[in-house]
Amino acid sequence: MKNYSWPYENELGQSEELTADVLVLGGGLSGCFAAIAAARRGQKVILMEKGAVEKSGSAGTGFDHWESACTNPCSKVTPEEIANAYVNEQDWYSNGIAHYIECREGYDRLLDLESFGGKIRDTEDEFMGAEFRDDETKLMFAYDYENKFTLRVWGSTFKPALAKELKRLGVTVLNRTEATALLVNRDGETLVGAGAMGMNVHTGKFIIARAKATVLCMSRPARVWLFNADTPGLAEFRPFQSIGSGHAMGWRAGMEFTLMEKTVRAEFSAAGRSFPPYGAGNNHNTWYAATMVDARGVEIPYVDRDGKELKTVSERYYPAKGQKFFLKGGVIDNPKYEYRGPETLEFEELMKRGYQLPFFADLSRMNEMERKVIWGMMVGEEAKTKIPIFQNYTERGFDPEKHMLQSYGTGWQSANFLEQERQFFGAPGGLMHDWDLKTNIDGIYAAGDQLYASDCAGFASATGYYAGRKASDHACQTELPSFEMKDVEAERDRLYAPLLVDEEEGMSWKELCSAIAKAMQNYCGGVKCDDLLREGRDLLQEYEKEYVPRLTASNPHDLMRIHEALDILTVAQLVIEASLARKSSSEPLHFMRSDFTAMDPEEDRRHIVIRKEDGQVKTRSERLDFFGDLKEEYEKRNADYMEVKR
Repeated sequence: MKNYSWPYENELGQSEELTADVLVLGGGLSGCFAAIAAARRGQKVILMEKGAVEKSGSAGTGFDHWESACTNPCSKVTPEEIANAYVNEQDWYSNGIAHYIECREGYDRLLDLESFGGKIRDTEDEFMGAEFRDDETKLMFAYDYENKFTLRVWGSTFKPALAKELKRLGVTVLNRTEATALLVNRDGETLVGAGAMGMNVHTGKFIIARAKATVLCMSRPARVWLFNADTPGLAEFRPFQSIGSGHAMGWRAGMEFTLMEKTVRAEFSAAGRSFPPYGAGNNHNTWYAATMVDARGVEIPYVDRDGKELKTVSERYYPAKGQKFFLKGGVIDNPKYEYRGPETLEFEELMKRGYQLPFFADLSRMNEMERKVIWGMMVGEEAKTKIPIFQNYTERGFDPEKHMLQSYGTGWQSANFLEQERQFFGAPGGLMHDWDLKTNIDGIYAAGDQLYASDCAGFASATGYYAGRKASDHACQTELPSFEMKDVEAERDRLYAPLLVDEEEGMSWKELCSAIAKAMQNYCGGVKCDDLLREGRDLLQEYEKEYVPRLTASNPHDLMRIHEALDILTVAQLVIEASLARKSSSEPLHFMRSDFTAMDPEEDRRHIVIRKEDGQVKTRSERLDFFGDLKEEYEKRNADYMEVKR
C-alpha cells in the first residue's frame, strides 16, 4: 500500500482460501434469502457482500411496498393471473419463470421476514379503519384496494432482520468483500462453476472461495450512460456500489445473457441531472394516488382506463368497470390509467385545457389516513427517503396538511432526461436461465437483479430463496470442483495492478467512468446503427488498451472503485454486442435502429441470447414462450416445497 494513512489492517498480498457447499455472491434481499434457504437444508454456506449485510443492497435503506403477494389471505387474484399480466405487459419479452416464482412464493418470504423480526402489519393499529387496511389480519394494501395483492410494508426493518437470521443459522458472512471473478473450469464440453474470487475492500486481502454450487445475487448494471465526477454519490437511485459486477463477471466467464439491448431513457438516475427520487411531489408508485394541482391550485382530474373522470380519492384505487384488476407501481402498469405522471392526463392535453405549470402534489386534499400513509410510511420507507426526504423535510417545516411539494419535469420522474441518457430500468436484461434458475454454467445459479426482466423486492426475495433451494440440491449431488491456479494468479494480478502505477502519471477511476458514459451516449444511445455501435466497440477496446493500464489507486477503497469502473466497462461492451445482435427495432425493448427500421418483425420476436467464448461473441435465439405453462412447469419441479407448505 502506498504511503497514506489507512484505518484498517494492511493485508495486501495476503490470500485466504475458504470452502463451502453453497457460495452466495451478494448480500441484498436475494442473496440473504438464497443463503437462508441453503442453510435451512443443512448446507455449509458462505455469503460474500461488498458492503455490510445489515444495510446493504437496494433494500438496505428500506422499501415501501411488496408486489405480487398473490397468496396472502385477502388476495382476490391468483399467481397465474398476475404472472401472466407481467408477461403480457412486457409483450412477452419477459421472465415468466421468475415472475411466477415471485407470485407463487412472494408472500411466503414476507412471512419469513415477519418471523425474523421484520414488520409487515400495522401491529400498533396506527391505521385502524383505513380503507386500505384489513382489520382482521392488519395487512395494508396499495394501488388496488379491491384485489389486495400489493402490500404496504416497513421495508427498513427487513435487512437487519435478515442479518440476524443469517447469524442464527451459522452462515459465514464476508462483509466488505467484493466478488470480482468466478472460478470456472471446463469438463469436456461443459463449463463447471467452482466458486469465486474477491478482495476485502478494507484490508486488500485476496479471497478464494471454493464451492460445490454458487448463486449469483448481485445488482443490475448502473452508471453506464450517466456519471457525474463532481457528485458521484448522486449517480444512481440504487446504492452507489451496485453497478452490475455480477453481469461483468458472468460475461467474462462465458455466461449467457438476454435482453441486454433493452434500455430506457433515464428516469431515476440522478448524476447531477435530477432531484432526489420521491423528494418531489408526483402521483407515481410511492406517491400514488396523490392529488395533483396546477400552479393556480386547480385540481387535475384522475380518469379511469375508459376515460371516465373519477370524483373521489377512493375511486382512484379500484378497477374500472369490467376490469379484473390493475397494477400501479414497479414495472407493471397494466393501467387503470393510460398515462403516467403528475399530469394524470397526457401533458399536451393538459396544456390545451389551460392547466398551468408547475404542478404540485397536494396531500392536504386527501383524507387523514391516505395523507399519512403516503407521507410518513411510503415516503419514509421507500429507498433513500427516510433520512434525506422524510426526516429532513419534516425538520425544515414541511407539513403535508398545509404544504404542497412541486413536481419537476413534465412526467412523474424528477427531471427530463435526454434520449441518449439511458438506464437499466423496468425489467432490464440479465442472465438467461432454466426452471431451476441455473445458468449455462453447471453449478452456478442466479436470482434477483442478476436475472433478465428482474423486478422489485418480492421478486428478489422469492427468486433468491428458490435459487438457494436448487443450489442446495446440486451441492448434495456433487463433489467440490477443482480450479486452475493460473486463473487465480491472473485475477490477483488484475486486481492489484493499479497499486503499481505512479499516481502522478496515472488516471483515476472517475476519469474512466466519465469516458465510458460519454462513449455510450454517443455510440449506443437512443437511436443505434451498426456503424455507430462498431465505433463504440472500438473506442471501448481502445480504453482497455490505453486507459486501463494507467489507472492508479492508493488504498483498497480506491482499488474497489477501479474494479467497479472495469466492470462498468465490461457491461458497456456487453450492451454493445447485444445491440449489434438485434437486427430490427423494437418498441417493447425501447430499441431503435436507423439502419433496421422494421418494428418488431415476427421473425425477430425472440430472445437473442449471447455469450462470449474464447474472445468471440456467440449468439442463439430462444422462443419468447420457452418457459411453457407456468403453473404446470413450476409444480413439476417443486413438489417438495409444496409438500412442506401443506
